[in-house]
Amino acid sequence: MYILIYGLRRNDQRGGRARASAGRLMAQTFTRRWIVLGALAAPLAAPAQGNAQGSGAAWPPLIIKIVVPYPPAGSTDVIARLVQNGLQQRLGASVIIENRAGASGSIGTAAVAKSPPDGSNWLLVFDNHAANPFVLPSLGYDTEKDLDPVLLIGTAPYALSTNPQKPFRTLADVIAAAKAKPASISYGSVGSGSVGHLAMALFSKQAGIALVHVPYRGGGPAMNDALAGHVDLLIGSTALSIPQIQTGAIRAVAQTGRARASALAGVPTVSESGFPGFEAHAWWGVFAPAGTRTAIVNRFGTALADCLREPQVAKQLIETQQVSLALAGSEELRAFLREQMRVWGAVAREHGITAD
Repeated sequence: MYILIYGLRRNDQRGGRARASAGRLMAQTFTRRWIVLGALAAPLAAPAQGNAQGSGAAWPPLIIKIVVPYPPAGSTDVIARLVQNGLQQRLGASVIIENRAGASGSIGTAAVAKSPPDGSNWLLVFDNHAANPFVLPSLGYDTEKDLDPVLLIGTAPYALSTNPQKPFRTLADVIAAAKAKPASISYGSVGSGSVGHLAMALFSKQAGIALVHVPYRGGGPAMNDALAGHVDLLIGSTALSIPQIQTGAIRAVAQTGRARASALAGVPTVSESGFPGFEAHAWWGVFAPAGTRTAIVNRFGTALADCLREPQVAKQLIETQQVSLALAGSEELRAFLREQMRVWGAVAREHGITAD
């Protein structure tokens, strides 16, 4: 009996050792197999992961923010809100418009420039974006290096207008009066260092006259004083000026575009009035924090352009804002911004113009 039990125990021990040895062998086999399979799969997985990241597959996030660095109800704010619903539908994300005004738009611009380049923050600017580097002592960001261009929405001319009771009907009238009595003709603008201000400084130099600049904090106050006749002239965007021109409350003297705006078809350009090549444009553009992936920039820019092409949106921008839609991509906006900075930077330096 003892011998039988001992034999059974020996067999069990041998079987256990055999099973353990088989288990270790199987584990080693599986381990080697997974190592080999993993090594083979790694070169394939890495490009796939890289492509997913590079294509912006994880974008858009649940919430996208468009920063308008100006107060509500301005032209940039109007454009942002016109495309808000369309962007939400096309991108499947909630789009928030944030007005972050101050310092000629530089406060909101700085906030976007310093935000992560993950496609969650975008910037919609007006023309003074190109002038700010030269008229503001310190921006806290580099206009060209810290922001990537996305879409040039469009341009519009400025209008030079006057109270109907004033004697100015043409630019020749303005020039004659200014030469007869230097530094006596005043003009209002939306602020020191604005493109309107810089455009009038450039015109004054070319015409050989001295005009008195009266800066205001925004288009509303400037228009109110022009309507009341407190300033002789007003340089303002077509969006600001045309409603009052159409009612006869003010009279257009000239416009600053390359060609005449349709709503001002009877008003000559400055270039047509004896100053060939003179141009000054209001413009609107969208930027992203520098380093935002190209795929994300392209997708957002395409969706935005599609929204702006919608008939109702395009009609409102063209008829009420007199915007000539460009819908040009990032490289076109980059070149356009560089040229605007070249022109207005030179004027600001020459005349020592700074913002308030």
